[in-house]
Amino acid sequence: MPNLQALTASGSQQRLTTSFPAVTWPAQANMLTGKLPDQHGVIANGFYWREQKEVEMWTAWNEKIQSPQIWDLLHEVSADIKSLAWFPMLSKGSGADYICMPKPVHNPDGSESLWCYTQPQEYYGDLIENIGHFPLQHFWGPLANIKSSEWILQSAVKAITDFRPQFSYIYIPHLDYAAQKTGPNSPAALQSVTDLDDTMGQMIDGVHETLGKDNVVWMIASEYVISEVDHVSYPNRLLREAGLLHVLPQEDGEHLDLDSPAWALVDHQIGHIFVKDRCPETIEQVRQIMEQQEGIAEVLAGDERSKYGLNHERSGDVIIVSDSNSWQAYYWWLDDALAPGFARTVDIHRKPGYDPVELHFDMETKSIPLDATLIKGSHGAPVTDDAQRGVILSNCSAVLEGRDWLDTELCDHLVKVISDSQSS
Repeated sequence: MPNLQALTASGSQQRLTTSFPAVTWPAQANMLTGKLPDQHGVIANGFYWREQKEVEMWTAWNEKIQSPQIWDLLHEVSADIKSLAWFPMLSKGSGADYICMPKPVHNPDGSESLWCYTQPQEYYGDLIENIGHFPLQHFWGPLANIKSSEWILQSAVKAITDFRPQFSYIYIPHLDYAAQKTGPNSPAALQSVTDLDDTMGQMIDGVHETLGKDNVVWMIASEYVISEVDHVSYPNRLLREAGLLHVLPQEDGEHLDLDSPAWALVDHQIGHIFVKDRCPETIEQVRQIMEQQEGIAEVLAGDERSKYGLNHERSGDVIIVSDSNSWQAYYWWLDDALAPGFARTVDIHRKPGYDPVELHFDMETKSIPLDATLIKGSHGAPVTDDAQRGVILSNCSAVLEGRDWLDTELCDHLVKVISDSQSS
């Protein structure tokens, strides 16, 4: 990555360890709050609301984070310290001064119209006029590519130019796609690194042109490391075979009955198993089932979940942790002919769990193959060796203090760095 190398040539590169579960929402919440899920409440890339018996995937707003975030802490230091939050996934409604996050309009006919939530509210109109709509179709799914990250970075440069914030947090998703679809060492994944560096080079030049090269401190961090996988687990099928998961037959196939004795919300390499009424006997039965399964490294229940800071009311009653070479698919049907209609579509909201197979959408059949073994990369498992540690880079060597970092250490450290820079 020549552009990043040039930027950090006189700076520093250190290792960064992401806490479990190393998936997008919790990883970002860890960085933004300095806390773990048992305090900030973000236990996965979605939630199960027990009282309503509803699954919420990828739509939550900022109030779901139960701890103050870096922009809130900076405001406590001084109201004059302004923050920009560009695409962190739970930023809608946050205390950041300037925000941009996709918020497509869901039309009565089931279609979506492009739109983004911005702060100031009218700012998305300026972005449309200058660089066009955010290309949502390239943010996830079969058309996911560099175009979404290009728009994010181009719009971020414009916002930094227009507002001059003292702190900017920008999420760039591009390295997620090929590494999961074809593997982290595949030619496509390596090409995505080159493509991202080119795009970041343009962004770096734009920021330097606006603020002056000597006036900008950069920190570039990997949220997690994607590892090669050659195995997949099906927790919901196991629960169904044990008589604990029930389905509701409908015209388009078998749907999950959320009133089942037990079912799993799976997310990459973590599974939250929710047990009806938190029945102790069922929890123990689930534990015994999962402890026998290939690809499952740990099974945690009750206070055992505190090992990873997951002893929170939103967490599953049983948490299953994958081996680093395995991941968990949400499938509950035992016959593909009985899969629900949405299983073969790109539908990140209706599926009670993350489905990377959407990256393998078949353009000829206009459907997603129901073959979870197609996935060659995943993330989320606890870091147990250096190959699972990410990196954090800066153009200012003093900022990283010549040491390795945990994701939960970054928030307080950045607050201090920014506060000191404003008072000097």
